[in-house]
Amino acid sequence: MPKFWLMKSEPDVYSVKDLAAEKTKTTHWDGVRNYAARNHMRAMAVGDRVLYYHSNCKPAHVAGTAKVVREAYPDFTAWDKSDKHYDAKSPQDNPRWDMVDIKLEQVFDLPVTIDDIKATKSLAKMVLLNNTRLSVQPVTKSEFDTILKLASQLAKKGK
Repeated sequence: MPKFWLMKSEPDVYSVKDLAAEKTKTTHWDGVRNYAARNHMRAMAVGDRVLYYHSNCKPAHVAGTAKVVREAYPDFTAWDKSDKHYDAKSPQDNPRWDMVDIKLEQVFDLPVTIDDIKATKSLAKMVLLNNTRLSVQPVTKSEFDTILKLASQLAKKGK
């Protein structure tokens, strides 16, 4: 059984459209420097599904979905002194940080905004609404399916 996740990226840093523009529609999810988020990535398996969330924008929103296509491996940006995610305390023989690879499934016609999520009673317990800082977080299958349903309804309405 696949697990379900939400991964946040600021759209001006790396948006779902950037992922869609990749030749293979695949990227590595690097730069996570929070232990809880890193541990969630370590728990991911190939085939797990991801809600691609745009944060630090107005309105914040789920912009599409992706799949995990490569399980956790060392985040090489931690060793690159020219990278903004460099971490001098992350040795190559015992890496502190990991990343996963994801592949785009779909870009929503219209985003599912944070207000749409807050207005949906069945999503009231989402980690997103209770721990807004966590960049990689678990989502239940029911929450994932509800977001997909909302995206479909919004597209039909042309909101």
